[in-house]
Amino acid sequence: MGKHARKKQKTHAHAEVQPLGVVADDAGTTVKDQEELRLESFLFGTADIAAPSEEFDIFVDDGGEYGGGNEYQNVLDDELFAVDEVAPDQPSSVAPSHIASPEPSTSRKTSAWTDADDTTLEVSLVTDKRRRKLRDALAEDTVGGRDYERRLRRQYEKINPTPEWAANARKRLHSTAGKRRRSATDSEPEADEEEQQGALESLLSGTGTVLAGRRAKILPHGTLSIERLRDVNLSAKAEGEIKAVHFHPSPQVPVLLTASSDRRVRLFTVDGHTNPHLQTLHIPNLPISNAVFHPGGTSVLLTGPRPFYYTYDLQTGATQRSPRGLWGTTFANNSQAAQDGSMEICAFDSTGSVLAVAGRRGHVHLVDWRTGGGQVVGSVKMNAGAKSLWWSGDDLLTLGEDSEVYVWDVGQRRCLRRWRDDGGYGSHLLAGDRSGKYLAIGSRMGVVNVYGSEATTGSAERPKPLKALGNLTTAITSLQFNHDSQLLAMASNAKKDQMRMIHLPSLTAFSNWPTSSTPLGHVTSVDFSSGSEYVAVGNNRGRVLLYHLRDFSTL
Repeated sequence: MGKHARKKQKTHAHAEVQPLGVVADDAGTTVKDQEELRLESFLFGTADIAAPSEEFDIFVDDGGEYGGGNEYQNVLDDELFAVDEVAPDQPSSVAPSHIASPEPSTSRKTSAWTDADDTTLEVSLVTDKRRRKLRDALAEDTVGGRDYERRLRRQYEKINPTPEWAANARKRLHSTAGKRRRSATDSEPEADEEEQQGALESLLSGTGTVLAGRRAKILPHGTLSIERLRDVNLSAKAEGEIKAVHFHPSPQVPVLLTASSDRRVRLFTVDGHTNPHLQTLHIPNLPISNAVFHPGGTSVLLTGPRPFYYTYDLQTGATQRSPRGLWGTTFANNSQAAQDGSMEICAFDSTGSVLAVAGRRGHVHLVDWRTGGGQVVGSVKMNAGAKSLWWSGDDLLTLGEDSEVYVWDVGQRRCLRRWRDDGGYGSHLLAGDRSGKYLAIGSRMGVVNVYGSEATTGSAERPKPLKALGNLTTAITSLQFNHDSQLLAMASNAKKDQMRMIHLPSLTAFSNWPTSSTPLGHVTSVDFSSGSEYVAVGNNRGRVLLYHLRDFSTL
């Protein structure tokens, strides 16, 4: 039996045992640089067998000299290393499974109180007409409490969008937070708390940003930024035409009074949304034709075609009739004041200390208001019956039936000067702005003459109008300037939708409002709020329309 040839087995040299983590170089051709060897020796505790470098001197301490050779004998491998967390904007593809991921932080605060019934509440969107707009589909009927809250919030944000200033502030806040790199140290909560405290201090340190919204703004001519809001008196409608609308003179008191032909005065809080009704005052024996706030804002004066008036104290809620000796000792005497049976045309001066009342045959009576109870202390007389009154500082301006304007020194009871309205179109309404910059006179022909400051200061013997506005064709019954003399509202109640808004710097009417579809009706009264954020329009149907002027908005 032949011998089988034995195959020679290859013998390998005993491979050198490498420490854990060291990859053997079988090819022997890869040369490790000094940095790689240094990191390898530092991480795995192996000695560097490469030739010493001229640039690096590596010292490896194995702990033998100090008796620390068995220091990490009972320590697990995963406890020997510390893993750095990756920044939030740089996601890591590999994360240790034993390290718990931090809980996501939310900027929204948790609710202070949660109603447990919201989860079981069922609300029908079909039974109530006001809820039908909350449906996402016509077939929807019943939704849960949480879903109902979400839809209400969505509808509110749709009607009242986030103001521009709030959106810009939120955008700046997010951009600043995105640029900051958050560290995973223990000092991070303290840094966030310090940052929030600094932001709060910067907000409360001054009122610059709050007062910035009140800065004067130059209105452009041509178009007016205006939007219609809910009617002021929707919660308490009048049963007759609106005789007067008047805003409270203080910007801190957003109250509007309305006087109607049903002999009632109603007070409303104007917030632009619900406009809640505050109070109704009924005066049975006085047909109210004029109702104004006192310049001090403490009371309301109510007058009509009667030789007496009523005052309503806003603080005490008390209503008081004029004193018995208003025109003298008795109404039956032969004085001219006692024979005047109407107080429809009247006006307070800027301080509220004197009330001017137009009487018959050109008499204008001066009532002292400083003592609280009115008392006639004097009068002045024109050559024709008085049609309108207006105060320019301490001087009283009166307009007569002959289209002549008288300027009176009330203290000396004498006429300083007089001049005739240009054109003589049957002038019967006089109004001016607060600063005395403009004076407007309306006529029966619908023409409104706008004069400059020379009409009140007396710099010109016969003032000439800056412009004669002929936008309306019927008798002017309402003239009202806004607080900064940039707008003039003029209206006529003789014809439907007869109202125009005038841009005073250019003396032109706005083209975009009102339009043919604006439901003004027969306008009987117009007034601006103290800051011109709102304009109220009363008509003969007992409605008080409310409009928001965006250019004067503080938000």
